[in-house]
Amino acid sequence: MAFVRTVLGDIPAEDIGPVMFHEHVLFDIVPPGSCEDRDAAMPVTERWQIDYRSNDTVANAHQQDVDIAAQELRRFSADGGGLIVDQSVAGLARDANGLAHVAKASGTHLVAAAGTYTRPYLSSALIRLDIDDLTARFKAEVTQGLDGTSVRAGLIGEMGCSWPMAPFECRALRAAARAACETGAALSVHPGRAPHACEDILDIVEGEGLDLQRVVLCHMDRTHPDGSGIQPLLARGANVEWDFFGIEQSHYWMGEVDLPIDRDRLWLIADFAQAGYEDQILVSQDICTKTRLHHWGGHGYGHILRNVVPLMHRFGFEPGLISNLLRDTPLRLLSLKETPV
Repeated sequence: MAFVRTVLGDIPAEDIGPVMFHEHVLFDIVPPGSCEDRDAAMPVTERWQIDYRSNDTVANAHQQDVDIAAQELRRFSADGGGLIVDQSVAGLARDANGLAHVAKASGTHLVAAAGTYTRPYLSSALIRLDIDDLTARFKAEVTQGLDGTSVRAGLIGEMGCSWPMAPFECRALRAAARAACETGAALSVHPGRAPHACEDILDIVEGEGLDLQRVVLCHMDRTHPDGSGIQPLLARGANVEWDFFGIEQSHYWMGEVDLPIDRDRLWLIADFAQAGYEDQILVSQDICTKTRLHHWGGHGYGHILRNVVPLMHRFGFEPGLISNLLRDTPLRLLSLKETPV
């Protein structure tokens, strides 16, 4: 029987409802070296502006309160959600015990992630590790526990890749692919912001022997915003992810990119599904700022379930496609087949 490795233990995949495959529940993405006040007030009168230019306000870039996180997950469950994957890898204030507390308090399934983020977010000691050390580290995070805890990861990544890729990031990506081969865990990758970044990533992990059907390429919304360049990735067998659902604005705070809105994302997904790739597509919201959470007036983790699914019905999505997007494909990738513990 296939099972999913959650922060509270292994559970049968068949017992899990809709999945948000790429989120952050406890996180810290404050740019390294920032001297701004991390705990500055975010008054409701400024909430819209802070959200619109999210990386201009350091206080918006971290959320590590377990009680607030539990409240958010209860809202997600009330919207019909079954499981959230927290892809906060090392470098993003990963908190394995905190996630276990949130899962218990909310009654919502959570999966934690092995791996490392982009080089600027990492310690010098971590950056010095060679590929064998990194492979052993990532494998142990899946099979033994994260950061000295007994909480095990159920996914590797989002592995952070810049453009051009730093030597450490390439080394870590290769190690992650090796660990994925050895553990059976799927690999999720945060690609650099360049048209050829995803192809280069697939070349690297395929060179380490990883089946590309176990690879997820994140952030199609900003890497290939008009959909060009995605079909070759799908044709190689990889999975692609639109994970900016709920971001619907002209300004993209991480660069000069004309992001699609939710309607455009669905049109692109429908086109690729019609072309025969419907079981290689994932959707999520990649929440990593306070202003996208209910507590600060945002849409929360249930936005896709509350608001986007009705759009899917309006646009004529078949029930099988909706099931693939929300449950079947993410659970296929999260499923492990060793003896559950």
